[in-house]
Amino acid sequence: MKVNLISLGCPKNLVDSEVILGKLGEVGYALTPSAEDADIVIINTCSFIDKAIRESYQVISRIISE
Repeated sequence: MKVNLISLGCPKNLVDSEVILGKLGEVGYALTPSAEDADIVIINTCSFIDKAIRESYQVISRIISE
C-alpha cells in the first residue's frame, strides 16, 4: 500500500510527520510524494490559529476532489 503524508502548520508538525513516515516505512508501507498515486493520504494539520484551520480545510477539500 502506498501512503502520502501532507504536513501543514508549524515545524513541530513537520517533525511529527517525519516520525509518522518513519514508522509507516518500518511496517512496510511504500511512501509516495504524490497524493494521486497514494492508496492512503494522511493530512497532519494544525488548528491553533484560524489561518491554519482554513488552510487545512482547503487542502482536505482539494484532496477529496482529486
